[in-house]
Amino acid sequence: MSGSSPAARLQRLFEGHRLTPTQRRIAHCMVRRAADAPFLSSVELAELAGVSQPSVTRFAVALGFDGYPALRRHLREVAPADAAQEDAGETYNEYQQAVRAEIENLQHLSDLLADPGPVERAGRLLAGSRPLPVLGLRAASSQARGFGYFAAKVHPDVRVLDEGGSMLLDGIDSARRAGATALMCFALPRHPRECVEALAYAGERGLTVVTVADSAFAPVAKHSDLLLPAAIGSGLSFDTVCAPMLLGRVLLEAMCDELPDAQARLEEFDVRAAARGLFVE
Repeated sequence: MSGSSPAARLQRLFEGHRLTPTQRRIAHCMVRRAADAPFLSSVELAELAGVSQPSVTRFAVALGFDGYPALRRHLREVAPADAAQEDAGETYNEYQQAVRAEIENLQHLSDLLADPGPVERAGRLLAGSRPLPVLGLRAASSQARGFGYFAAKVHPDVRVLDEGGSMLLDGIDSARRAGATALMCFALPRHPRECVEALAYAGERGLTVVTVADSAFAPVAKHSDLLLPAAIGSGLSFDTVCAPMLLGRVLLEAMCDELPDAQARLEEFDVRAAARGLFVE
């Protein structure tokens, strides 16, 4: 597993295991603190994840280890010898640390995209859905609107669902009746209960759910047919979401690859925009 980030190695270790919500919380915490994870005691990890120490032990057993010490030994063995200490001699302020954390998140995303299969599958699903509903609530609403703005330039019918309330399920119903076969979702912490419920409803209505979430262990995972994880930064008062935003753009590219008239639509827009003087050169 050399050549990949600590977060990517942890993600692969956890994938394929049936974890409880508490165990997913521990896994998510470890991915977010990937560089420190091999050196945390079970008590320290429990405090960081907001769970009990016995829960950490049960988590290690669920992964196939005799206990947490065995899991920690494994993490130390697979980590490069200097990975956790590469910055030990340097000091960064909180703003620099936030930027460096985002750089690591982007590296993790790059590692995941080494296998383009899931993104290519998502592109086919999104391109083939007419209309295409795009869901994102609260913190994720800007991701949904941004995706929808660009998707509408190449897809004939994009419907952004960025507000909760009684109209949300109506929007899903309307899209399904109009012929939608897939739903694109952006899900970020703190995960709104309405989003989880909306995805469950979309599945019941026969829609294939493609989700970009902060972790493969996010609450929306069990209601997603295809989940693409992109880590967020939590070092500032408000989370930073460079990786989810970039993954959204990657999905747009994959969708364009599946739409034969995408380039023609973009060129047509450029011609109209120039004629209307929309932009200042």
